[in-house]
Amino acid sequence: MRRLRSWAVCGMAAVLLAGCDRGDHPGQLGQVAPTFSLNDGSQSVDLEKLRGKVIVLNFWASWCLPCVQELPSLTALQQQMPEAKVVTISMDEDAEAYRNFLRRYHVELLSLLDGPNGVNVKYNTYRPPETYIIDKGGMVRRKFIGPQDWTSPEILKFLRKLAA
Repeated sequence: MRRLRSWAVCGMAAVLLAGCDRGDHPGQLGQVAPTFSLNDGSQSVDLEKLRGKVIVLNFWASWCLPCVQELPSLTALQQQMPEAKVVTISMDEDAEAYRNFLRRYHVELLSLLDGPNGVNVKYNTYRPPETYIIDKGGMVRRKFIGPQDWTSPEILKFLRKLAA
């Protein structure tokens, strides 16, 4: 019986570890980024039209405290690196909560409301914040999970190298 329990525990651990694609090496690395065109009534973006720029594609939600924490850093990144394009996509279900968030935090980034079952599904992203770095040719080069300091020397160096 003890042996059966240890096998069950090992099996359960393997299932839990294998079922989570929140690592920093998702299957999309080195692949063409899933394309999308999105219009939420106030803003629009077409990923294909952004080719030639480095894209920082951030998935967030108004109810996500880490998303709130990293917002000033994303804004600072966009100001410091205009050659890159920060695109933020909200996974909010409540359009009013989304709009209130944008007003409350004075969000001036390209931000669109898409809901929890939109573009994020193409990127296998379900728990914000998650951010994908897409190079000028449209390839996914990196995935970040959780809030980041987008103006850290390491991240800026990486993004500048892609933008060169």
